[in-house]
Parts: sequence; structure tokens; C-alpha cells
Amino acid sequence: MSNIEQTLSIIKPDAVERNLENEIKEMFKDKGFNILKNKKIQITKSEAEQFYKVHETKPFYSDLCAYLSSGPIVVMVLEKEGAVLGNRDLMGATKPEEAAEGTIRKKYGISIDKNSVHGSDSVENAKIEINFFFKD
Repeated sequence: MSNIEQTLSIIKPDAVERNLENEIKEMFKDKGFNILKNKKIQITKSEAEQFYKVHETKPFYSDLCAYLSSGPIVVMVLEKEGAVLGNRDLMGATKPEEAAEGTIRKKYGISIDKNSVHGSDSVENAKIEINFFFKD
């Protein structure tokens, strides 16, 4: 039985601003991900607040929402076996300076806030997050 999963990936404003979408998409493809859907959008602060609701009690919540809504983002549905963990591994640690060599955040991340990408942290959250951006 295969473990084909879908996960959400967001290329954040700092990476879109630096025209890194294609390089980041290539990194996903090189790791065997299929990009099932992708679109470039700009979300409002209230949409970002909805999306990051899980973090609303944390001190960084307001800044996170302001940042995600500060410029265009690329949202993608990625699919492969073990996609959620595979994406977390490829993204690297939240703090770019702690991320492993060869990860997206090590290569492109600027800071803990401007770390270039977001990825779902569980299969359950992936379903919620995909539905948030790609309601069928």
C-alpha cells in the first residue's frame, strides 16, 4: 500500500519578491513532488489571520499575518509518497541559520520571519490548508 499524500506549500512574499518561484518549484520536482495545483495570489490580513488561526495565541501571530499578506504569494498543492514529512524535510528548520544544507530555507531564507516557504505540519492540517486556498 502506498502512502501518497498531498500537502500545501506556500512560497512566501520574500521569495516571490526575489523571483525564486521557479527555483523553489524545481527543488520540489527534484525531490519527486508533483505540483498538482499552483497559483500566485495576494491575500488580505484578515485572510492571513484566518489561515494562521492555529497560532493566534502566540506572540508572533500579528507579525506573521502582516507578513504573509504583505505581497504576492504562490500557493501549491504538492503530492507524493510521504509528502507532508518530505516537504518539512526539504523546507528545513524555521530559522534559516539552523536549516540543513540543501534545504530551501538554508538556500533562500533571510530570517525566522522571512524564511521563504510554509508547509503543512500534518496530513490533517494539509487538508484544511489546501481547502483554504483551493476550494473546489
